[in-house]
Amino acid sequence: MHSFISRANAILAYTLTVLAFLTFVCFISTLFIDYRTTATMEAVKVVVKNVPDYAASREKNDLGYLTFNLKTDLSHLFNWNVKQLFLYLTAEYTTPNNVLNQVVLWDKIILRGENAVLDFKNMNTKYYFWDDGNGLRGNSNVTLTLSWNIIPNAGLLPSIFALGHHAIQFPNEYTKARV
Repeated sequence: MHSFISRANAILAYTLTVLAFLTFVCFISTLFIDYRTTATMEAVKVVVKNVPDYAASREKNDLGYLTFNLKTDLSHLFNWNVKQLFLYLTAEYTTPNNVLNQVVLWDKIILRGENAVLDFKNMNTKYYFWDDGNGLRGNSNVTLTLSWNIIPNAGLLPSIFALGHHAIQFPNEYTKARV
């Protein structure tokens, strides 16, 4: 009547249907959770230099250096559908050349089970803070924002901004000393 292959096919199809349904329930159960939290940031040291870019043109561009403090508790963001968090600190500012500039200065991956309470003091940026011109010197509208992506077991990959940001002002003079 039914061969072994047709019975194995029916069991496999049923199993995959149940697993797909359970994965969808996993996704729906965490879809409406608010993953925002408060983060406090503070720039400790802000310096700007005018140095040649690495590009072939050799024109001078602004290079910003800053150290920052960061404090936040992300432990409540982890639930059974969160594998890891990808954190990144960005600086947003405007210049006469560009209406919006966004630069990633620092990032970190926090896996489930790791300490998600961050209290960093005098952290250096992980990446260079280059401006494609001379838009950092004297710029008073640079805003630091902490954001994160939630890497789920099943579902969407949301990008979330922390509640709270920090505005910094770059000095009006270039630094000649080594930073």
